[in-house]
Amino acid sequence: MKTKRLSPLDLCYMGVFTSTMAICAQIAIPGPGGVPFTLQAWAIALAGLILGPKNGVFATLLYISLGAVGAPVFANFSGGFGVILGPTGGFILSFPILAFFAGIGGRKNKHFHIILGLTAGTIFNFASGMFYFSIITSLSIPISFMYAVAPFIPSGIIKIVVLPTLNKKIKAALNLYQ
Repeated sequence: MKTKRLSPLDLCYMGVFTSTMAICAQIAIPGPGGVPFTLQAWAIALAGLILGPKNGVFATLLYISLGAVGAPVFANFSGGFGVILGPTGGFILSFPILAFFAGIGGRKNKHFHIILGLTAGTIFNFASGMFYFSIITSLSIPISFMYAVAPFIPSGIIKIVVLPTLNKKIKAALNLYQ
């Protein structure tokens, strides 16, 4: 079986989206319970949509790896493995799955599939973040939901509504439709 190699262009796009994730993480507003409002998940979902499931996951794993080794790419210029082990670690660890679901949804370039992929990825991201937050903080699931998920539902819905159009415009600009 022959495997497809990553082209130099694929690597460049992955680097651009990894950088975009780091930049969007810095657009942070303090949230309840220590979970900040950022555009990080938007960049990760968009990476999945534009790059596809495999390359979107690779770009996200590169982003997480940079943060894990101490590069200040997470919210508020934080980095290090301690951030992943902290209350927001569940969100960070679920980012590759968010990119994967978005990428699967974006493969067909059909609005319904994109929304379905974004919705599935966002739900997984919220659930992982909430359960991890609950474990780390020793708070109950309902309280963790109120701190780590409920405030972010409106922005999650906006992300699911806006990103399909943004995906279409970026792909058209980059001539990525086949």
